Amino acid sequence: MDLRPSHPFCRPSSRTKRSWFRLLPDFRGRLASCALFGAALLVVLSTNRAHAEFTVCNQTLDVVNLAVGQKVDNADQTDGWWTIGANQCVNVIREELANRYIYLYATDVFGHAILNGSTEMCVDRRRFSIRGIEECWQRGHIAARFVEVDTLEQVRWTYFLTGNSP
Repeated sequence: MDLRPSHPFCRPSSRTKRSWFRLLPDFRGRLASCALFGAALLVVLSTNRAHAEFTVCNQTLDVVNLAVGQKVDNADQTDGWWTIGANQCVNVIREELANRYIYLYATDVFGHAILNGSTEMCVDRRRFSIRGIEECWQRGHIAARFVEVDTLEQVRWTYFLTGNSP
């Protein structure tokens, strides 16, 4: 089995006529350089990675369909649907939270509300992004009652959907 690194920067030199013992100092230097290169690459990749900032975890035994409401550019907007399996989590907002309040509405696979609140917003039968929450029916959408989640002005939040959710 060949354990040599595949990246050209990490390979030992091509001076094959030397014995392994004589190549050891050269190999150590290249190995250290390769390790530094790998560490630098890891730092770059980890800082550019998208972090989940609002996650919903379904702790019920049912598959749920989720819609999310929030302010976007000073207007109310709802987006859906995310399908979340039993004991699964989904990242629904991928940037740092800019709003204190996030609104959630969830249904079972038959369309029955399982997360039902007091804030009326619009949803659709298929995937949607709807601006505005007024006159849902007149605009061809469905009015649904969303639960208000207070994130306490945190930039990251995880909501746990349980069988006892309001």
